[in-house]
Amino acid sequence: MKTLKTALIASSLLFTFSSSVIAAGKPDLVNAAKVFSQNCAMCHGAKGEGNGPAASALNPKPNNFTKGVFKYGSKDQDLVKTIKNGKGPMPAWGAILKDKDINDLVGYIRTLKKK
Repeated sequence: MKTLKTALIASSLLFTFSSSVIAAGKPDLVNAAKVFSQNCAMCHGAKGEGNGPAASALNPKPNNFTKGVFKYGSKDQDLVKTIKNGKGPMPAWGAILKDKDINDLVGYIRTLKKK
């Protein structure tokens, strides 16, 4: 009986984990590229190099995503938090962008790292 109970708990946890991964889904990089171009490129540059038209007026300078190094933490949740709440000269986008757009952006930003 104890083995059956353990198996049921394990399968329930596995189902819950799988469902949350499926629900989260993969980032929509096409959507993210559009959101990035409209909202982020002004500071971070069209290619994410930190050299957008507004970058010269900012201190500290916008992050260069092609380096794959982040100022305020490198975990996905750190990037989400920074995008939502802003940090330093970066404005908060949480009231402007949808959560899905922010999650898509995190996936997109990861693709900008040069190998």
